[in-house]
Amino acid sequence: MGIIIWLVVGGVVGWLASIVMRTDAQQGILLNIVVGIVGAFIGGLLIGGGSINNAITLYSFLVSLLGAIILLAVVNLVRRGSVR
Repeated sequence: MGIIIWLVVGGVVGWLASIVMRTDAQQGILLNIVVGIVGAFIGGLLIGGGSINNAITLYSFLVSLLGAIILLAVVNLVRRGSVR
């Protein structure tokens, strides 16, 4: 059941982060899921807090979103030399 939660929450978080960072036109659903899951991992490492495995709370969702935004900012910085 945990993998389904990862995929759904990862897709939503990755999609929202791509809208915030204006990379939505470049990404598909698969990349949104990857960005969301990796972003949740990065956010958990940097900020700490609850895991989306135990419960989906507003705090864990925001931590995941912040991690995904950080991930997209770093990718934009590496690819283009500037953050959009």
